[in-house]
Amino acid sequence: MADPQIFRRLTTLRMVALLELLKGLLVLLAGCGVLSLLHRDVGFAAEELVRHLHLNPASHMPRIFIDAASNLNDSKLWLLAAAALGYSLVRAVEATGLWFHKSWAEWFGALTGGIYIPFEVYELVQKLTWARVAVLAVNLVVVGTLALELARTRPGQETFGQKKNANSRQCWRVSWAGQGAATVGLWLWALADKY
Repeated sequence: MADPQIFRRLTTLRMVALLELLKGLLVLLAGCGVLSLLHRDVGFAAEELVRHLHLNPASHMPRIFIDAASNLNDSKLWLLAAAALGYSLVRAVEATGLWFHKSWAEWFGALTGGIYIPFEVYELVQKLTWARVAVLAVNLVVVGTLALELARTRPGQETFGQKKNANSRQCWRVSWAGQGAATVGLWLWALADKY
């Protein structure tokens, strides 16, 4: 009979994997939407979208969106679609690694998720909204889950049938110290840029 704690940990990792796959699929759909704008007046499409959302096209943020869309040509649209495809592939590979409990995927997910936290905190400080709180909360749960799973893994310990590198504890300390320094640095940079 399987250990309930191992089953719970594996289920949690698989939920994170599904979330990462969903993020990749959403960006892939957005990339397909970008491709649907090829050989069309993107500025006009942006104005139509702004009107459909009942926003004033003359106000500040919608105007920035419309102006940016007006400057897009077909080669830039292809570039955006290619970037969306690349992001989606990275998320799919990460999700696959998490699904099969690969330590490289846990490291990758924790690091890439942790990079966003200072920016999400900065945005939350700028304006408190439920959407921003939800995004930060989900990201903290994902990064915390992956970090906890990495912290549970000890050198030479078998986890779900995988042997861990004998130097993983030292690598773990160095890597998390580096990520912590990078996170604090990015957060301070964002705050310094504001003031």
